[in-house]
Parts: sequence; structure tokens; C-alpha cells
Amino acid sequence: MRGKFITLEGMDGAGKSTHIPNIIELLKTRGFEVVSTREPGGTSLGERLRELLLHESMDPETETLLMFAARREHITQVIEPALARGAYVLSDRFTDATFAYQSAGKGVLPSKIRELEAWVQEGLQPDLTLLFDVPVSVSVERLASARAPDKFERESQDFFEKIRASYLERASGHPARFQIIDANRPLADVENSVKEIILSI
Repeated sequence: MRGKFITLEGMDGAGKSTHIPNIIELLKTRGFEVVSTREPGGTSLGERLRELLLHESMDPETETLLMFAARREHITQVIEPALARGAYVLSDRFTDATFAYQSAGKGVLPSKIRELEAWVQEGLQPDLTLLFDVPVSVSVERLASARAPDKFERESQDFFEKIRASYLERASGHPARFQIIDANRPLADVENSVKEIILSI
């Protein structure tokens, strides 16, 4: 039986990565093999591209092409083999992030991203996407007290407003796949929401 592909999305500072260990544990207690990965990254080449993407200044279309180059490696080397053997794949970001950051945030035409999506993914889409949503002011406040920021985390508040709006628009357009989680609540409440969704799969 083919596995399930679960992605976690949200603005920087939304706290999505905090919940990955709990999701892994929940799925493992139900007897599933879990492969936890991230984008950009997930493979040796992908992690090297990640360093460039997060820290080097480049044209937004170059950035988009590199994102999809890393994604193709990720799909062929990690995601598809794991799904084929029945594993659950948990990815910290996937293509929804490209529509949010490179298109809404940086102005790359969504039609170009859709073309790359069709070519690179060959129909692959997540079975479930957890969107961790917080107001931009909360995101900015959290990032201010975090580790040294990457180039995306140093962007303006206006940039993050575009990111959030794009994510919410994506969720509205794909309601069967997205679950929006209000991440501007106490951690325990967010954890309970995540647990309820995962246990309902």
C-alpha cells in the first residue's frame, strides 16, 4: 500500500518545525514508518542548494529554478521511494512555499511555477498540508528572538503579509488538502489541534 505525504507550511516564525517530533511519534505509535525531511534540502545535493538559497542573493527566477532542482532530487531520491514502500513522508515545506515566497513574495509569475510544478512533480501532491498560521506581527516578534536570520527571515513586514495572504489563498483553493492551524495560541493547544488532525488520518 502506498504511503501518505504530509507537508507542514507557514511563515517563518509560525512554529511549524516545533511540532515535527510529536507528529513523528504519533505516526510511529500507529505502526507507520516515518521519513522526516525538509525543503529546500532532503538530499545531499538539496542541502548544498539550501545553503545557497537561504544565504546568497540571486534573481527570483534563478531562486525558483534552484528550488525546483532541489525538489526534483528530493522527490526521486527520498519522497517517491518512501511512499512506494508504504511510509509516511513528513516534509517541512514543499511547493506551496514556492508559490508563497517566490511568487507572492518576490513576483515570479505563478504560471511559471505551475509549469515547473507539472514538470518536476509529475502529479505528485501532498495528501495533507498543515498550515500553521499566525499574524505577521507575531511572526516578526518570534523571529527577533530567534537564531541568526537567513535572507528570507530578514525580509520586510510587507513581504510577510504577502506570504501569509498567499498561504491562506492556497488553503482556500485546496480545502480537501489543507488544515489551517491557529498557531497564535498556547503551545499545548496547538499540539492538541495537530494531534487531533493526525489521529484522524
